[in-house]
Amino acid sequence: MTKQIILFIALLATSLSVKAQDETIVFTPQWTAQAQFAGYYVAEAMGFYREAGVNVRIEHPSASSSAMSRLHSGRCQVTTLTLCQAMEIVDEDTPLVNILQTSMNSAMVIVSARNQDPLTQKGASVGIWSVGFGQLAICMSIKEHLDYEWVRFAQNVNLFVSGALDATLAMSYNEYYQLMQAGVEMTDTNVYRFCDHGYNVQEDGVYMTWDYYEKHKDQALRFAEASRRGWEWAAEHPDETLDIVMQYVDKDRVATNRVMQKLMLDEVLRLQVDRESQKREFRLRPDMVQQASQLMVENQMLSREITYDEIIDKR
Repeated sequence: MTKQIILFIALLATSLSVKAQDETIVFTPQWTAQAQFAGYYVAEAMGFYREAGVNVRIEHPSASSSAMSRLHSGRCQVTTLTLCQAMEIVDEDTPLVNILQTSMNSAMVIVSARNQDPLTQKGASVGIWSVGFGQLAICMSIKEHLDYEWVRFAQNVNLFVSGALDATLAMSYNEYYQLMQAGVEMTDTNVYRFCDHGYNVQEDGVYMTWDYYEKHKDQALRFAEASRRGWEWAAEHPDETLDIVMQYVDKDRVATNRVMQKLMLDEVLRLQVDRESQKREFRLRPDMVQQASQLMVENQMLSREITYDEIIDKR
């Protein structure tokens, strides 16, 4: 083999390596491994990303490295955010684009102690996540003149169960079941569901920066379509999906179990069905964007209105 041919092969290999690296997309969900992100695990495990021609690496955040910090630094290109979170970030001058919407309903609830109605507990001490997610609850408490004292917690329900709080926020697919397992009684009186009281705002969606999206639009759309395919497969094959979820959970040594993850998966899939159409639509609703934006502007959580057109590519 001549030196010229050897050089050509080496250059070709280098070129292919760089190209493959450029096409790799790092996806960081906003939390640790759990069934909340089952559709993405399925898309990877079943080869849907590969079939779509996109190389995906799933990396979860850590205590010292959040999903958004990774997005800002370029360590990941895609993440999941609730709609309210995304609008806050856009308001802080980081343009984001929604490439896939999975949640069609709000999962947020307030659970009160001693079977009390949360709307009668003015001035109550209420647990709220330290990492965010509570924007809608703060807006509601201000609008309803509840004067809650918000107490930050990291990731579990211990403060509430121990009696240190009057009430706590919870997601219907996560902390809600943790509270049930801890023996907390759940009734129509002490559980306030935001989606049933005029605060039904979509939550989880898939976001990337506009800058990255405009440079890699085809890749982004292929990632979104393969992810949607993963969620559709998960809805049709829940038992097999749980097997895949537990592989990720075990790999990351997350303190949970299959029973908890089944409850989470069932509820996440239920929340993906639009109440009006009764279909899994995978789209951001303009009316919910407008509702969330107005609520947050009214309660000084946004400096200006964030519009649907700002976070969706309609071209």
